[in-house]
Amino acid sequence: MSKLRVCCFSLSLDGFGAGPNQTIDNPLGEGGEAMHKWMFPTRNFQRKVMDRGEGTSGPDDDFVARGFDNIGAWILGRNMFGPIRGAWSDDQWKGWWGDNPPYHTDVFVLTHHPREPITMEGGTVFHFVTAGIHAALERARTSAGGKDVRLGGGVATIRQYLEAGLVDEMHLAISPVLLGRGENLFTDIDTASLGFHCTEHIPTKHATHVVLTR
Repeated sequence: MSKLRVCCFSLSLDGFGAGPNQTIDNPLGEGGEAMHKWMFPTRNFQRKVMDRGEGTSGPDDDFVARGFDNIGAWILGRNMFGPIRGAWSDDQWKGWWGDNPPYHTDVFVLTHHPREPITMEGGTVFHFVTAGIHAALERARTSAGGKDVRLGGGVATIRQYLEAGLVDEMHLAISPVLLGRGENLFTDIDTASLGFHCTEHIPTKHATHVVLTR
């Protein structure tokens, strides 16, 4: 059965998944980029996301590769699509990744403001869902055709799906970074009561990889 998976989601030591004050020049928020240093140099990030050549191998790279394995559709919160808030002022903004985003599937973006789908290079199509998290998941699973759906974030979106009991698996990369403030992933969420348990725990030089399943 198709799973809803959180993959390669970086957390600070103090539990934050994003820094404060996200802007177009600082999409991960203040201090947020430091949490992702485990991922950036890896071979699969360089190839699949940056469309470049070689990178590092090892467990960090293995987890990046797993994050793309058997994924048939994505769900993103609006902040993961761009920094624009409120009604769409125009159709110029088409995401953080340029003309050829790394998704290569249908991507369902949660928003309160309707917008026509955007077809990008490489098979990515952004669909804007105004009917809530359940509607987005239903559409994503239909599009995925039996493959898994990747929940790309951000923090608020993952929290909504966790609170609704819809997340099946989470891979968290805990980076040796303290943010102090930002968006905390697990505040007031009882993951044990939701049925999660740790099935993998792999430390590397740059992060500690934890997989939670239920």
